[in-house]
Amino acid sequence: MSQEAVYAKAGFGQSVPRGRRPAVVVVDFSYGFTDPQYPTAADMSAQIAATRQLTDAARARRFPVIYTTISYQPGEVEMLSWLKKAAGMRALLKGSRLVEIDAATGIQASDPIIVKKGASAFFGTTLNALLTGAGVDTLVVTGATTSGCVRATVVDAVQSGFNVLVPADCCADRAEAPHLANLYDMQQKYADVVDARDVYRWLVEL
Repeated sequence: MSQEAVYAKAGFGQSVPRGRRPAVVVVDFSYGFTDPQYPTAADMSAQIAATRQLTDAARARRFPVIYTTISYQPGEVEMLSWLKKAAGMRALLKGSRLVEIDAATGIQASDPIIVKKGASAFFGTTLNALLTGAGVDTLVVTGATTSGCVRATVVDAVQSGFNVLVPADCCADRAEAPHLANLYDMQQKYADVVDARDVYRWLVEL
């Protein structure tokens, strides 16, 4: 039996409904992930450009656009278990350029920025409250990395009651294999993995 048949037999891979009040969450397109001069980063220019089309369209329709960044106080670095495993993240210190949102994203002064300490944009943050207060029913999740913070955010979004779309060409990772594997798994279990063109068309037609 093929992999696709195994998942289909188990009932995975169904389409999620799309609501009338979306928001775009841009996960960790900060310089620490997008500027290849840093060891934790990779060239994500194409994914940033594709994401910017969606954020511009969302703002034009007055839908929320929210950014996230990972940022630590120096005293937190030795206390957090994640930083023992992912030691490269220790460089993401408050006040450094690495934690600033990449200007190429087109971020606006009015866009909320969620500062997080771990992978998920929901864990220990005000994201759920912001989305609920704005009446959001569907999340478009973009950003970096596909296998890390994007996936964790998508899983928590579903567990928080949101329908989720993941435009694959708006997500980036440091290597292709984990990128593709996690897109596949999210499509089967948590979100509709689509492309930026599909999401753009949907946003402008709402």
